[in-house]
Amino acid sequence: MTTLAVLQPGYLPWLGYFDQVTQADYFVHYDDVPFDKHGWRNRNRVKALNGPVWLTVPVLHSGKFGQLINEVRIDPQQNWQRKHLATIKQMYASAPYLKDWLPKLTEVIDRKWESLVDLNLAMTDMLLQAFRIETRMLRSSELGIAGDKNERLLKLCELVGATKYLTGDAARDYLDIGLFSDHGIEVRWHGYTHPIYPQLHGEFVSHLSALDLLLNCGGESKVVLKSR
Repeated sequence: MTTLAVLQPGYLPWLGYFDQVTQADYFVHYDDVPFDKHGWRNRNRVKALNGPVWLTVPVLHSGKFGQLINEVRIDPQQNWQRKHLATIKQMYASAPYLKDWLPKLTEVIDRKWESLVDLNLAMTDMLLQAFRIETRMLRSSELGIAGDKNERLLKLCELVGATKYLTGDAARDYLDIGLFSDHGIEVRWHGYTHPIYPQLHGEFVSHLSALDLLLNCGGESKVVLKSR
């Protein structure tokens, strides 16, 4: 039984993203679909003393309506790297594992980035390594598979020999389950119950970037991730 999961790449994704990766044999970064300006492609949240704050990567979007995720360019005029690192250092100054991961995090963020998706995949790869997740990763833009939403996903399943397609509830609005069934592929819905773990700054807040878990729990993060 081979399971495929497909998700759009985001900036410092949340725990549910990584849980979906752990449940798949193959995972496809869906990077050649339209960029959603107000989504999670270029931003995520970390926890501050008074609640969650956004870390947003500024991108060039004026006059670029309909651009694909892998076409999005980062605004070179804004010094977002310094702001993100300063925020992380300040908000997680007393986190037990900040010192362990700050050098690697700084090295990744401080690279000279032009492409948003390249940044996102580098940050995701850092977290995958931290969580010791070894799922085989692919990029849809490198596979040359065309078609509508259902056709492309079906072809991706067939490409890797998947007999199960793992997807989130948002796909219920468009996914043709009968089409997958006709091709011998079971659709399984990814329901994620968010774990509660030791966290700074008072009452627990869920659905933050997975970076929050890593800096608070370090080597135990994968255990927490799958403890729901």
